[in-house]
Amino acid sequence: MMRRLKIGNKLINDNGGCYIIAEIGHNHQGNLETAKDMFRSAKECGADAVKLQKRDNRALYTKEAYDKLYENRNSYGKTYGEHREALEFGWEEFYELKGYAKEIGIQMIATAFDFSSADFLMKLDVPAFKISSGDLKNIPLLTYIANLQKPMIVSTGGATMTDVKYAYDAIMPINEQLCLLQCTSGYPAEFSELNLRVISTYRDRFPNIIVGLSSHDNGIAMAVAAYVLGARVIEKHFTLNHTLKGTDHAFSLEPVGLRKMVRDLGRLQVAMGDGVKRVYQTEEDPITKMGKKLVAAKDLPARHSIQPEDIAIKSPGDGMPPYELDKVVGRITMVALRADQDITFELLNGAQNYAGAVAS
Repeated sequence: MMRRLKIGNKLINDNGGCYIIAEIGHNHQGNLETAKDMFRSAKECGADAVKLQKRDNRALYTKEAYDKLYENRNSYGKTYGEHREALEFGWEEFYELKGYAKEIGIQMIATAFDFSSADFLMKLDVPAFKISSGDLKNIPLLTYIANLQKPMIVSTGGATMTDVKYAYDAIMPINEQLCLLQCTSGYPAEFSELNLRVISTYRDRFPNIIVGLSSHDNGIAMAVAAYVLGARVIEKHFTLNHTLKGTDHAFSLEPVGLRKMVRDLGRLQVAMGDGVKRVYQTEEDPITKMGKKLVAAKDLPARHSIQPEDIAIKSPGDGMPPYELDKVVGRITMVALRADQDITFELLNGAQNYAGAVAS
């Protein structure tokens, strides 16, 4: 069965490239124009989608969590609730950003953290829902969103295989438009904990769905490795500047990093090839130049029985290949050979030529 997932007009399958998501989250700092700048930059870098987050903060957090003091260098309010509200876009901002994304030719998806946010994003008609690792065990939310019949991209950080299988079994009977992302929920994640081989495990365990990687490291190499392992969706946090205020900027890719990652993934898709070992036309001249052939090591008279010391192996490789040496030793020269002259079967008595005929 061919794995496939279609998000808007983007078809994702094993034979294609990566669907690349620039995770903006709240790196826009609650500023609409900054968000537009990030959308435009992500598009210029070659990303397929930008991703925002949507929360109904007062409904999502307990009163204690909402009112908790949150005074630090990354805070946008005195309490955690004030901080979250300062970063939260409402309908007008989301609607304008969706229109802007369409205008510049990039998809806008979003993470729904609660039921009302799922309804909000459904009304906005996002092409796909992202589910954060923190909601992998939130089966009521998973099944609620599954019933909306939009593609679902689910991160699996902080989970066991049992947790992942439980979520999979809850979603798939309702909505088969599912992608699971290997994820490690460290911010940033340690390289020793990325466990990229889980991508292969997911592909074996869930052979009918697309698998990908949501990586919280601050480099681009892991995305390339993930593609080789079979990931076809890559999500990376994105920022315009590492030094901006906020917890996610430090491990997010700046435009130069995202551009290079997109470039390398595009090259890799072509470079993977079909697995058939062949000689390419571009290799012929270099291999001939560097290759070797059998030549006379010195002047040899006619009717001479060739011995190993009579043979030299020299470049270029435009004559008899060295693996034929054993077939040459002991044969008799039919004519005299000059030093460095090519040794060919046609010049030897009783030696088979390439076609298998006996030389006259």
